[in-house]
Amino acid sequence: MRILFDQGTPVPLRNFLSFHQVETAFERGWSTLSNGDLLAAAEQEGFEVFVTTDKNLGDQQTFGGMRIAIVVLSSTSWPRIQKAATAVKQAIDAALPGSFKEVGIP
Repeated sequence: MRILFDQGTPVPLRNFLSFHQVETAFERGWSTLSNGDLLAAAEQEGFEVFVTTDKNLGDQQTFGGMRIAIVVLSSTSWPRIQKAATAVKQAIDAALPGSFKEVGIP
């Protein structure tokens, strides 16, 4: 599965997703794209899942007709996300085209 990490998503999380192809918005040169343009570019390039820490994304975007799945992490803290890495991995593995899932990070 092709996964794109948004700016605030801790890069070390990719180590828990070894069976997937993970790239970051920064690596793709997409750091300056707005959320809507970023999601459109990600879909156009064949990404299947977008992982972000932007908790407002659901309020900012309409996802009707989108094929990319969105997984929102409730924290940017790597130590906290690392402790919840199994739940994050499960949410990503279960993502379906066009789905939107928020993962609570304790």
